[in-house]
Amino acid sequence: MGDHRGETVGRAVQGEGGAGTGGRNGPARLADVDALRGFALFGILTVNITYLASAYHGTGVDEPGFGSPLDTGVRLLVALLFEAKFFLLFSFLFGYSFTLQLDSAERHGARFTPRFLRRLAGLFALGVLHAVVLFPGDILTTYAVLGLVLLALRRIRPATAVRTAVVLFTVTSAAYGLLALALRGADGGDRAAAAAAADAQRATEALRGGLGPVIGAHLDQLPDVVFLLAFFQAPAALAAFLLGLAAGRHRALADLGRHDRTLRRIQAWGFPVGLLGAAVYTYSALRHPGASAQVFALGVDVVTAPLLAAAYAATVLRTARGRFGRRMVAVLAPAGRMTLTNYLTQSLVCVLVFTGVGAGLVGRVPPPGVALIGVVLFAAQAVFCRRWLARHPYGPVEWLLRAATTLTRPRWRGAADGAPGVPGMPGVTAVPVPVPVPTDGRSAARAAAGPPSEPSPGRPPEPSSEPSSGPSSGPPALG
Repeated sequence: MGDHRGETVGRAVQGEGGAGTGGRNGPARLADVDALRGFALFGILTVNITYLASAYHGTGVDEPGFGSPLDTGVRLLVALLFEAKFFLLFSFLFGYSFTLQLDSAERHGARFTPRFLRRLAGLFALGVLHAVVLFPGDILTTYAVLGLVLLALRRIRPATAVRTAVVLFTVTSAAYGLLALALRGADGGDRAAAAAAADAQRATEALRGGLGPVIGAHLDQLPDVVFLLAFFQAPAALAAFLLGLAAGRHRALADLGRHDRTLRRIQAWGFPVGLLGAAVYTYSALRHPGASAQVFALGVDVVTAPLLAAAYAATVLRTARGRFGRRMVAVLAPAGRMTLTNYLTQSLVCVLVFTGVGAGLVGRVPPPGVALIGVVLFAAQAVFCRRWLARHPYGPVEWLLRAATTLTRPRWRGAADGAPGVPGMPGVTAVPVPVPVPTDGRSAARAAAGPPSEPSPGRPPEPSSEPSSGPSSGPPALG
């Protein structure tokens, strides 16, 4: 995110039917959702790395030395296809999995709220550390705060949740439109562009320093970041939470084969409308540095990015059930199970590559090179996650957050059981809310998993735990 002005596959991915040993009617569909999360993780990295690699990105000012047609083309593609899209997928899954976690707690007579609050507190603490040391465009703190709102709205009716989400998107877009009108004629022209360029150059010099100057640069960026998180990303994320909650109440992801027609419709509408809005956003972000134009573009993006994100999701879910579905899921799903670890690791690697803490390459790598680094990093993470999950039930950071949430010592070794991803938290692989558990380690871990879910009459069997949501990039160019 840089200078910001302006979410269990385990052995299942090795089985048949696209990802699971149970074929298309069992664990495979859980792996499909993990694959969606992994896909979103790649999109988030593609966006975040552009901000970590350049202090000019997001300012509306061209970066010196990188103005070739290839450089410009890569910037256009990233802004058009990636920015402000992928955090919505994680937010939707956050809301969806929240409902499954609630249902599990009710079935087992467990106390849901204290456990959920501890999880949110853990996320918030990780987010603060992440924002200050690694990447000011952190999303974990926003998810932790909005998680409190979701908790308060947990009894909302699905139809009301959908209407509220639509209102949130619409009102936020209208507010940006009005603000754009108010800013007309006050853009500052060349003087504003020169000031933005000077600020970006100072940030570049600081980021090429050691850990102290890097943290100082992050702290300087935080006020602008917090403003845009509060007024752009937070309303959109909350709206996506509510849409996920409504979908979770209807178990929309429990049997994707029944919803193929709906997924096709989402693609038919989401791609053209979403890409049209993305084109407006891209033009303003890269070609029109004036404040009013960028604010107007954000207003357009608030109501069109959800459609493009939904079209992406529909495409991934339909592809997972197709001819090459098993291969795609095998690649993406392990990364989707470890989104919290991967999200933080991405920032750490980028700090080591681009700041003076490591190689100090900020502002020195052209956009195609930055994109290639992102692809290589994600490929390495996908390989690592597959191997890690063959020996461990949780990712490293997921293990820590689960320990803080359950106040137990989760199982560290042994392949994952084929349980789905984490209830309601970015990248956390967890199981349903447990009843009181024994204190010995292995039996405690088994008890924490709880009994298998019982299918309701007339409803396909539901997994015993839920797909998680995942972290995201920050505004204005949100993954």
